[in-house]
Amino acid sequence: MNRFKTSKYKNTTPKIPKKDGWIANVRGGSFSSQGKHIKSSCSLVAFNTDHAGGGMVGLSSVNAGADGKWSVTQISCHADLVTDLDFSPFDDYLLATCSADQTVKLWRLWDVDQDQPSNAEVTLSPADGRLELLLFHPAASALLAVASAGGVQLWDINRDSALTVLEPHADQLQGLSWKEDGSLLASSCKDKKLRLFDPRAQPSAVQCVQAHQGNRDSRVLWVKDDNLLTTGFNQVRQQEVRLWDSRKLTSSVSALSLATSNSTLIPLFDSDSGLLILSGNGESVIDCFEVNTSEPFLSQVSQCVADSSSRGVCLLPKLALDISCCEVLRLMQLTENFIVPISYQVPRKAGQDFHADLYPDTVGHTAAMSADEWWKGDNKQVERVSLHPSKRPKPAAPSAQEKAQKDLSRGKSKEEASSSSSPLSSPSSSAVPSRSPSSTSGLSSGFVPSPSPSQSSRAIHNMLGPSSKFRHIQGSVLHRDTHITNLRGLHLTTPGECDGFCANGQRVAVPLAIAGGQIAVFELSQPGKLPDTALPTIQNSVNVADFCWDPFDPHRLVVAGDDAKIRVWQIPKGGLQETLTEPECVLRGHTEKIYSVKFHPHAIGLLVSSSYDLTVRLWSLETGEQVKQLSGHQDQIFGMAWSPDGKLLATVCKDGKVRLYDPRKSTSPIQEGPGPEGQRGARVVWVCGGKFLMVSGFDSRSERQLYLFSAESLASGSLASAPADVSPSTLIPFYDPDTSVLILTGKVRESPSAF
Repeated sequence: MNRFKTSKYKNTTPKIPKKDGWIANVRGGSFSSQGKHIKSSCSLVAFNTDHAGGGMVGLSSVNAGADGKWSVTQISCHADLVTDLDFSPFDDYLLATCSADQTVKLWRLWDVDQDQPSNAEVTLSPADGRLELLLFHPAASALLAVASAGGVQLWDINRDSALTVLEPHADQLQGLSWKEDGSLLASSCKDKKLRLFDPRAQPSAVQCVQAHQGNRDSRVLWVKDDNLLTTGFNQVRQQEVRLWDSRKLTSSVSALSLATSNSTLIPLFDSDSGLLILSGNGESVIDCFEVNTSEPFLSQVSQCVADSSSRGVCLLPKLALDISCCEVLRLMQLTENFIVPISYQVPRKAGQDFHADLYPDTVGHTAAMSADEWWKGDNKQVERVSLHPSKRPKPAAPSAQEKAQKDLSRGKSKEEASSSSSPLSSPSSSAVPSRSPSSTSGLSSGFVPSPSPSQSSRAIHNMLGPSSKFRHIQGSVLHRDTHITNLRGLHLTTPGECDGFCANGQRVAVPLAIAGGQIAVFELSQPGKLPDTALPTIQNSVNVADFCWDPFDPHRLVVAGDDAKIRVWQIPKGGLQETLTEPECVLRGHTEKIYSVKFHPHAIGLLVSSSYDLTVRLWSLETGEQVKQLSGHQDQIFGMAWSPDGKLLATVCKDGKVRLYDPRKSTSPIQEGPGPEGQRGARVVWVCGGKFLMVSGFDSRSERQLYLFSAESLASGSLASAPADVSPSTLIPFYDPDTSVLILTGKVRESPSAF
């Protein structure tokens, strides 16, 4: 608004619905990153969640279902924290995510009531450390700006490498914004500088100026015409908003100081109405201003106080608004447990009349050009469309979703055809920014049948059975009243073949970093804070290599030691009251240190052990004697697993082999096949009714992998494989045969994941 003309938006009013109009079943992410925590297309809302260490993204529909409720689901996107996400402005179902795992992934989504993808359509690897921000180009299709802590790269997702790498920033990059016509890119940085880039002209900034005086986070946003808006802090720690003219970036056109606060101001702008939303992360106050190119530059329209503090905010695209009630903006506020839709409405007579003065033509849904055309110098603009109900563009046949799927599939086929000749596909070029198909994406990408990476992973899912009703299972930490706390002196360096601790239905055994191979035993029925005094323990007199509970006797614990002996301990009823020093019996036979011990799933008192002497031995606890010795291993035995029916024993070995034994018929393997190539460690577990073996291990580049084998044909190699991530810790699998859910975790501060 200017001083001579009253704005038609000056009475715009925010309306917060009642709680039954909020999107529930949401766990808003509380992790720190520079990116957006929530983003919306015309059909879907994507948001950060606290699930899986921040590696999952939540999804909801924009509008409620017929029952007045919203469906919410999650997809596992990255092996580490999702730092930013963005929907394509030309495809409601194409979502891009970036992560601390240094990858960018593009996801082909579907409506929330349908199964979501288990693998990304495209994976980009900028090779520039932790990624913080990403942003689709506003006019060109398939063009992404990707930012790490200090640098920005531009990617055409149909190419194998970045189009350009912009000049690095001097400090942490905090904000990124495209001009509406897509010609310039603006950034804000921790070094307090505002930079403008013309990526097609030069990699260095074409303009650079001091923005805000404060040291806290800043953001940048293109607003009207050639104007920019930045948010940050002044010298007295007040939140500050500055308006800039990009044609003369020597000083700001206008500055406005707000409250004294530590919260970063997130700006959102609607170019059609000129309305600006300002919301502080962690605050409940949401301000609305009108932006003008003349005095007064910033005029406050409204201020609302939400019921909960914000963890992120986004605006709904204009084409998704309800124009029948004169809605000119809809803000989606992400809180800890809800997404709150806040409707900004102009108080006019609602009904069937279309208020053309409130709704100028808005940008459409069709890209003006391709990324390649833009890079070659084109400056076409996205065609504008009317919001009038009778003039809105009709969806083409086939549907937009099907067309987008077809287009992406075409791009992916093109990529696969070129990847065989691209040097970027070789392991030796891993340090170079590269693009890869979904076969090289993270664990969340699902299984990729080998050796043909172009084959759809759905073939594996079809082979293993229909879509599971447990596919949206989420783990949650039980109440603190069930925790055992004040546990000191944990032994955190147990051998790689050991799970680190073990539990049964009544108690848990935990190794302690105390001389003498001591193990503490805690009763699950007695949670709470442990005393500061010394605890009663089991003393093994040697370092503990592995230990496990008897599945048929909750009081019997078997411990394998460095001295090649297996000690059998009997825990008194009610738990340990005093330190135990004498085992019930000691099994002797191995000549070197023992790797691991496992009880038989059906036979009482039958135990199997593996050792550095390269043998696997079966023991009877009733007699205390060895009953069988299995041979055939040429190197360290990483893991063992009994089949569900107890007939077969599977092993995975450092010599790169997976073996099957039938101990009752032969001491030699009855089957043998190629296993993981890496030599860091591996585990094996039987899945799907004993028809398949799941092996977790490492590939030749020391990246963690999952392999699926048929128990009937090990010699043919793995049926499928799924890359996980890079970590020195072996993934430990735990399989529940009743639900077919596989839990994977590691011993180096990793959160468990469910599959």
